[in-house]
Amino acid sequence: MLLAALSTGNKIGLAVVGGTFILFALTSSVILPRRRPDFPGRNGLSIFVLACFVLFFAMLTAVFVFGVESEAKGAEKPAATAGHTIPVSETEFKITVPAQKVAPGKVTFAVRNVGKIQHDLVVSGPGVTGAAKTPLINPGQTATLAVTLAAGSYTLYCSVPGHRAAGMVAKLTVG
Repeated sequence: MLLAALSTGNKIGLAVVGGTFILFALTSSVILPRRRPDFPGRNGLSIFVLACFVLFFAMLTAVFVFGVESEAKGAEKPAATAGHTIPVSETEFKITVPAQKVAPGKVTFAVRNVGKIQHDLVVSGPGVTGAAKTPLINPGQTATLAVTLAAGSYTLYCSVPGHRAAGMVAKLTVG
């Protein structure tokens, strides 16, 4: 999952460090012992161990640095404001909402079914006005749901029998 969240530059950096680590491991375990049966030998053992530790810590550092950067990017996302469209993605059996907090007022949910079976979206909570449910959405299709939300806690879920119990639920805070 972390790899999917990384930017292209971070993926390249992580691949370079990982590739270097793998190349060193393969070279020192397969190629060099064939050319020099006593590899690393008495004199080269300390250098070999040092190189192993340096590459190991370089790999750990690369993963730590790239992971922290992607977490910070996610933390900088502001809450959605009222009157905006919020994209919602539904699949078996999960609802993904990018903003967990929105301002009170009119909100339009742009619901996309990225699953393989039909789903819908229901918004339940205090003060929901407007249509609070989409029709069934076929796989690959989209639907919109415009509602006016007052301050409070709301639940988004799929009302197809068994889907909510299987995990198609998301929470949304307004206010």
